[in-house]
Formats: sequence, C-alpha cells, structure tokens
Amino acid sequence: MKIAIAGGTGFVGSRLSQLFTQEGHHVYILTRSPEKHKDSNKITHLGWLKDDFHPEDELGEIDAFINLAGASLSGGRWTEERKRLIMDSRIQAAEEIISIIDSLPHKPEVLINASAVGYYGESNRKSFTEQTESPGTDFLANVAEEWEERASKAEKRGIRTVYLRLGIVLGEAGVLPMMKLPYQWMVGGNLGTGEQWVSWIHVDDVTELINFILQNNDFKGPVNATAPNPKRNKDFGQTLADVLDRPHWLSVPGFALKASLGEMSTLLLNGQAVLPRKAVINGYRFKYPELKPALSSILKKE
Repeated sequence: MKIAIAGGTGFVGSRLSQLFTQEGHHVYILTRSPEKHKDSNKITHLGWLKDDFHPEDELGEIDAFINLAGASLSGGRWTEERKRLIMDSRIQAAEEIISIIDSLPHKPEVLINASAVGYYGESNRKSFTEQTESPGTDFLANVAEEWEERASKAEKRGIRTVYLRLGIVLGEAGVLPMMKLPYQWMVGGNLGTGEQWVSWIHVDDVTELINFILQNNDFKGPVNATAPNPKRNKDFGQTLADVLDRPHWLSVPGFALKASLGEMSTLLLNGQAVLPRKAVINGYRFKYPELKPALSSILKKE
C-alpha cells in the first residue's frame, strides 16, 4: 500500500511509519520541513502547509491517508492565543488534506483522522462508547468536534472516514515522561480528588489498531482508541508508583494546579471513562489491555 501520514514525524507517527515500512508499505510523510528528514526506499518526506509545497503533485495513487497533525495540548498555558493555535492547527491540517484529496486523480480508500476522547466532555460517573452522540461543551470537546467535522468532508466524497478518538497515549515519549517525574522525585500522588478517569492506551496498541482499521472496512465514523480498562487518577498513580517502586502519597490540590496551569489544568483534573466498543466488537485484540503490564513494558526498558 501507499500511505500518506500528516504528523508522521511525531511520537505516534514515527512509530506508525516504522510499522508500515516493516510490512512493506511505502509511507509518504507530510511535514513543514522536509529538508530536515532523510528519505529511504520506503519513506518519502513531502512538504506541505506552505505556499511553495504541492504534495498532491508527488503523491500519485495513495491508498490511505492518516492525519495526526495538530499543535500539542501541553505546549504551555492555554492563553487565548494558544487555544487558537490548538484549534486552528487541527482545522488547517484537516482542510488541507481534503484539498489534497480533491486534487488527486485517484482518491484514497480511507482517511483516518485523529481526534480525542475529550470529545465526550468530562464525567466521573458515566462511561462513553462510540454510540454516545452528544459531544461535551468544554474547550477540548469543541476542538474534537470541529476537527471531526472538517474531516467528515472526506466521507461526503465517498471515502471511508474514521475519527480516531485517542486517549492518553503511553510510551517513551508523549505525556508519560512528565507523569512519572513526581514519582521519581518521591512526591507522587493524586491530582485533585483522584476520582477523575484516565482513559489510556499503549502506543503499540495505537499503531496496531490503526493498521487493523486500514484492513477492516467495517470501521467507519468514530473509533475509540483506548484500552478496555480505564483507571481513576488515584489508581493510575498508584500503579505507576508500583512499577517505579516509588511512594504514592502526596496529593496535589486542584486549586494549586489551577493556579499554576490555568485552564490547561483540565487535562489533569478532568477525565472520562471511554471504552473501545468498536475495536472489541470487530475483533481487535489489545496487546496491553491492563495498565500495569503496559507501564512495565515502557518503564522497565529505561
């Protein structure tokens, strides 16, 4: 297959590219800075999102498009400027992909567009599956809803379209290195009440699930990319402490996180229990369905 990946140089994208090339596929990575990356016989870097770049002229017959592009949620306090960047970067990437698809003589069979479990809003009492139709009303829910709406234009063009609602991705990069720091300093503990849900997934399951979706035409619309066993923050932290052989004892009050992080503290203080109903029903077998083995596979290597 020929697969185009926007955001292919990031944490998940680079792992996904590695998986695809190992399986014999050719990967086209869309990046703003192609000159910073070296091509190989299985990977081609193409410039995009700048006036001088025209990736549609080089893509040819693409079988699948994967969009992982967007500014990091944890890149600093959520000022109004930062929130615009978070929103606009996702909208711009999704709309540019639709524009590229419209320019291709041969349309891809599938578009997998990243989204987030933040779509569902926050709740300590309810659980969510892909059957949940109403999005939340907070900033992250609005971002996910707008992101998916832009990508849905591919569906209107007859392309199988999947909205991959990602939970917290655990791996050697991403948020886990920051999550483990307090425990390494012997000050780990609950964040806020500790009752908020953490819907997580191992990076290996993210890449394998995307590969599974590519090969299974039954996947359409929203797909939750989360492990089947979400944890409350207090239980997630205790498991992390156990794997690191560190104490879990010093809670951080919610007001302190709000004072230091502002609105971005919602990433730590709010959550939702999101279940991967479609993945399970369609036969995907999680490599890491439980948290402790997932954390151990990452942290015991270090």
